[in-house]
Formats: sequence, structure tokens, C-alpha cells
Amino acid sequence: MTLLRIVLLFASAAWLLAQAPPPQPAPAPKPTVSLSVENPAPKSMPVVPPDRVVVAVGDVTITAAQFDQIIDALPEQYRSVARGSGRKQFADNIVRIAVLAQEGKRRKLDESSVYRTQSMFEDANILANMTYEEIGKNAKLDEADVRKYFEAHKAEFEQVRARHILIRVQGSPAPVRPGQKDLTEAEALAKAQDLRKRILAGEDFAQLARQESDDTGSGANGGDLGSFRHGQMVPTFEQAAFAMQPGDLSEPVKSPFGYHLIKVEGKESKSFEDVRPELERRMRPEQAQKVVEELQKKTPAVLDPDFFGLAKK
Repeated sequence: MTLLRIVLLFASAAWLLAQAPPPQPAPAPKPTVSLSVENPAPKSMPVVPPDRVVVAVGDVTITAAQFDQIIDALPEQYRSVARGSGRKQFADNIVRIAVLAQEGKRRKLDESSVYRTQSMFEDANILANMTYEEIGKNAKLDEADVRKYFEAHKAEFEQVRARHILIRVQGSPAPVRPGQKDLTEAEALAKAQDLRKRILAGEDFAQLARQESDDTGSGANGGDLGSFRHGQMVPTFEQAAFAMQPGDLSEPVKSPFGYHLIKVEGKESKSFEDVRPELERRMRPEQAQKVVEELQKKTPAVLDPDFFGLAKK
């Protein structure tokens, strides 16, 4: 059995995936009380020589390099797991496929017309996906187009560094701190307004956050949330924070957690050159799609009108 036969079952949707926009990061988990989003560190896995056989099933052997090539056929969002913490589970799936494929060969299923037809399509599917990726890598990107794209998406590369004080309301996901009252919305708003007056009168924001914030995570650090980008905070919080300037103190901002007082300590907007690699990564699939459309226009293709319901009535 060839390595390709194993790859097929992993890459069956590769061409369709390639036609869609590039996979987006999975939605950020629902914000914690601190509203921040943190990704766990990837698990470090052993490294072996690329020509070392890492999977052997009957007459099938797969080297470390081939194992990595199989993973390359997966959707982008699954690759890091398959290379890291999910490596063993992924290998178990490969073994299962190889065992079934060898059994299918023993039963001569590979000699059937169904197998030959599907195999033909899968081989074309893999080659088409590789071609699409090659087109994307070599796509010529016009300087003006890249800059235009940057201007249209500039906000995505902004980030804010801020602190906050949370005053929770009844029904908030944030737990009631020991010894604290479960405040109504009116009571929480009044407390937030009072704290704002105290800060404007000269009291230290960080110290009040340690004493009064119901976000115990950031509160212990003086309300420090660090830096965050668009999409990492609940909408009302994000809208308020990005509208502020360094040194500003917000009015009470309502969110599902309660009322927030936000103090912006810094804002950063990355330059065109800083984010150019990311811009090009995003744009290349669009350029590849245009090339594919041009190739389709140049290549004769005929669909039977009766079979596909295209016949004129």
C-alpha cells in the first residue's frame, strides 16, 4: 500500500477547504471575570530524525517526515494539536486507517470500479490542493493593494493596555466576594460612580482595584489587564477602551459582569511594515482564488444539462 492511500482519507475535503477563506482562529473562549483571553502553552513533543520510521502497520511504514506531511493535509486549526498533545491520538487514527485499508486490499476492494473512481478523484483532489497552495505562495501582490487592505483592516492591529475595576451586579458570572453584598444594578452603578469620584479626587486606581474590584484575578494586580486587541473583550468594554486615550478614566461601563471603571494606560497601532507579513498571508488565498477562476475560464468544462437539471424547459 502506498502512503498516498493513507493520506487520501485525511485530505478528502482539502480542495473544498482551499476554496473557502483561510481558516480563522477559533472563537475566543467566553471571557473570564478578568475579560482576558489566554492560550495554554503548546505541549513540547520529542524530535526525531526525519527519516526515522515512526509508524509501522503491516507493509506500511511512515517516517517522521511523512507523518508531518500527512498533518500538512489537515485544516490549519488542527495541525498544532496533531503535532503536539494529540500526536498519539492522530497516529492511532492512521493505524486504524492502514489496518482497514490492508483488509480492503485483501478483500480485493481496491479492484472495484467504486474504488478506482473514488481513488481517481482523491488523487486529483490532493494534487489540486497542492497546486492551489503553490499558486498562493507564488502570488504576486501589488503594493498598492496591500496598503489598501491595511487601511481597511488597520483597527485589527491596534491594541490597548488598560486597568479596570469591576463592580458586579446580581446575576453576574463573577462570584460574590466573601463578605460582600450581592448588589442590585442601581447599587453597583452608584458604587462605581463613587469610586470614580474618589479616583478623580486623587486616590490611586490600582490600590482601589485591589480593595474594591470584584474581578479578583486582575484586582490582585491593581486591575491590570495587560494589552489586548479587538475581539478579546466583551463588546461594550472593548468599545469604551478603544475610544479612550492614554490616561483617560471611563464613566461606568456596563457589561454582563457588572460595571467597569477603565483606565487606559497605553495604545499601540502597528505600522504597515510591522504587519506586512500578516497582510500578505491573508491576501494570498484571495489572489490564488482569482488565478483559479481564470484557469476555469480557460479550461473547457461541460456539464450534462439533463443530469444536472440545466435543460431548458
